[in-house]
Amino acid sequence: MWNNLFGKWHTVYFTSPKIPFDNIFEGGIEEDLIRLIDNTKKTLDVAVFEFDLENVAQSLIRAHRRGVRVRLVYDNQFSDYLTIKSLVDAGIATVPDNRSAYMHNKFFIFDRKYVWTGSFNISLNSAYRNNENAVVIFDRLLARNYSLEFEEMFVGKFGKTSPDNTDDIFSIRGVRVENYFAPEAEVIGHIINLVRTAKRHIHFLAFSFTDDSLADALIEMMSAGISVSGVFESRGSHRSSSKYSKLLQAGAAVMRDANPRTMHHKVFIIDGRLVIFGSYNFSSNAAQVNDENLLVIFDPFLAGKYETEFQKIFARASKPKAARKPKRS
Repeated sequence: MWNNLFGKWHTVYFTSPKIPFDNIFEGGIEEDLIRLIDNTKKTLDVAVFEFDLENVAQSLIRAHRRGVRVRLVYDNQFSDYLTIKSLVDAGIATVPDNRSAYMHNKFFIFDRKYVWTGSFNISLNSAYRNNENAVVIFDRLLARNYSLEFEEMFVGKFGKTSPDNTDDIFSIRGVRVENYFAPEAEVIGHIINLVRTAKRHIHFLAFSFTDDSLADALIEMMSAGISVSGVFESRGSHRSSSKYSKLLQAGAAVMRDANPRTMHHKVFIIDGRLVIFGSYNFSSNAAQVNDENLLVIFDPFLAGKYETEFQKIFARASKPKAARKPKRS
């Protein structure tokens, strides 16, 4: 049901939904998340969007009962979920965002030493129906960065009230890592700057892609001879706000995904040398009002794992007449 691929200081997970769907709801990537929770010793800070996995909720309650300081921030639209109510009833400190925009993060900080983040919501659909990714990164300085962001939200500083006080650039075992939080950082500008560094090809997987400036940057790169290939989540790709048609008409090899549920990735892979991922959709809401996080990792090993996921989803996607097979790294 899932694949985890170990690096020197990170572990990446991809869900593998079985299509047609079955009724087997075990063996998903949340089981490794639970193991991480069960091994936490002192502190566990959690920022979640959708959260309906009872086994994860119970692991948080177990941690709380054995003396771990467990804290949670979440999007208020899920306040009535039984999982959230069970955490509140257990005495875990929980803070909703109480606003119309989204607290859209999906990250866990374990003992201020390592971080779990990605597209993966803590939900049954995410674990067993959707295409999702999650990464665990073992680095204290990066964990500190996420902790700073968490502390802001925990005291009610969501959205534009959150100060831009986190570090942007790290070196983890000689690998460049960039970390941005929206809306306080101009995340889309950083993505565009990275897109413009491409020398050969750009591959992307997009649950939501409505940002016109990013689409223009991709078209600009195609005009310079760079190959652009991508897969859109099918549901939103028919809307006028989606950049699917714009990129297709410009000559990009873009597809609509084939998963009957949701292709939920938010990923760019550039030249097989760096990968961009996180909770951040390529949309104005992500840029301007939602609480989001994004990582850029300049690691061909990790980029290669995302490239394999891209090629798998691209191969299964619905192909328009003008589609071209993307170049491999």
